[in-house]
Amino acid sequence: MTKKENTHILNILGNEIPLGTSTTINFNIAKLYTSTKVEIPIIIERSKVPGPTVLITAGIHGDEINGVEVVRQIIAKKINKPVKGSIICIPVLNVFGFLNMDRFFPDGRDLNRVFPGTKNGSLATRFAYQFINEILPAADFCLDFHTGGASRFNAPHIRVDPKNEHLVKFAKVFNAPFILYSKNLEGSYRATCAKKGIDILLFEGGKSQNSSRDVAVEGVKGVMRILKHFEMLHPNFEEPLVNAKSIIIKKSFWMRAKYSGLLHIKVPVSKHVEKGEILATITDPYGKMRHVVKASNEGYVINVNEAPIVYKGDAIFRITKELEDE
Repeated sequence: MTKKENTHILNILGNEIPLGTSTTINFNIAKLYTSTKVEIPIIIERSKVPGPTVLITAGIHGDEINGVEVVRQIIAKKINKPVKGSIICIPVLNVFGFLNMDRFFPDGRDLNRVFPGTKNGSLATRFAYQFINEILPAADFCLDFHTGGASRFNAPHIRVDPKNEHLVKFAKVFNAPFILYSKNLEGSYRATCAKKGIDILLFEGGKSQNSSRDVAVEGVKGVMRILKHFEMLHPNFEEPLVNAKSIIIKKSFWMRAKYSGLLHIKVPVSKHVEKGEILATITDPYGKMRHVVKASNEGYVINVNEAPIVYKGDAIFRITKELEDE
């Protein structure tokens, strides 16, 4: 993890940043139709003492506000000022999507499916290429923050490839309520880091276009635990209390709506449910149909669809199927 910790100069986008420096670099990738510049602030804090470099990002999907809030709090509370090493924060990677509260880049592409990008491709692939080649090389360890898509509310958890035992240990240090074993998706930021041998943890919590205080707290505390582990957390901060051991999820599945209609959720996210327990009801608008949704098995509800209306076949609950015994 600490292959660069003796590097006294960081080079990011052609800027040399020495030890003991606090600076913001604006990453300018393109302009709006109006010729207005779109700049992505990169906030860099370097201790005078050499050490590892941690890169903290959010907003790869522009509508995932909760991740942006986690990184914002880390900066606002000055958690990003290390006693050794360097911390790079990028609260909003997809500024285009953020402006429109949209998941995608203006070219319609999902940024998290086009890494490592191309030099002369579409806007999203060009951005990915520059990020991977001009910013990521500075990092020893990455933390990337996401939320559930659309109206699906994720319980706070870390996603990690079960084959990478090294990263599983870091996931336990982060100590989110859940750890979800999940293979790396081709074209994702996480997969690209894996291919380059750079450690990365992906945090999921909350839903799109929504900010949850409880989820943000879990994210911020997890970052503090990681920084404490690397001896980077400033002593002014009390070490966050350790939660109960993270529940490690080996397998989970989606329960899907058997009918179209109005969805009435009866259980909160993260709840442990028993087989046959009532999770929701689906009704028609006319008071004639009422379908009860029952848990098909015992497990934890790690994702809840909070949409008021669903169609037959829509994913409504994600429930754990197999946990790892410790």
